[in-house]
Amino acid sequence: MTTRINLLPWREWRRKRLQREFILQLVLAAILGAAIWFFWNSAVSARVEGQERRNAHIEEQIGNLDDKIAEIEKLEERRSELVERMKVIQELQGNRPTIVYLFDQLVKTLPDGVYYTSVERSGKQFSISGVSESNNRISRLMRNLEESRWFEGPNLQNVSAAENQEGGADSEAQRNQFQLTVNQANPRGQDEDSEAGGQEGGQS
Repeated sequence: MTTRINLLPWREWRRKRLQREFILQLVLAAILGAAIWFFWNSAVSARVEGQERRNAHIEEQIGNLDDKIAEIEKLEERRSELVERMKVIQELQGNRPTIVYLFDQLVKTLPDGVYYTSVERSGKQFSISGVSESNNRISRLMRNLEESRWFEGPNLQNVSAAENQEGGADSEAQRNQFQLTVNQANPRGQDEDSEAGGQEGGQS
């Protein structure tokens, strides 16, 4: 007696079971992949947002520092202006007696028969224009300026005949116009009384 076993339904069932398992594995893999991608994307997004917040905070702090730097620069500029003004004021206050002495010496060194028509100052140099009755008096003026402690290096620029405004025979000599420059000196002392005494002895 021969026994026959039909294996076709079992094989079909096994094939379908393997297909279901394969599909289930694909679904599980897809779910796992989606979950991994979701968590990875969430972590990356959180890091990006955190970095953006840090960048925004840094930019805000940089902006505040820029404002403070600009304010400091303005304060430094104002400080420099105030310092310059204080220097000018101190210089003016310090030079006030000197200017008085200088103009006093311009008068004291002026010989008889000579008068100034203009006196201009540029830095430490004086440009002087005037009229003299003779060349000898101009020479005396140059010597007086040279002997003064307040002046140095007198230099005669020009001498020319002045126009005779009086006319007639009353004018004994033709007057001379002159231009000269002289530099301010640094006197060794501030005793204007001794200076005045020395200059009075040199005047004619």
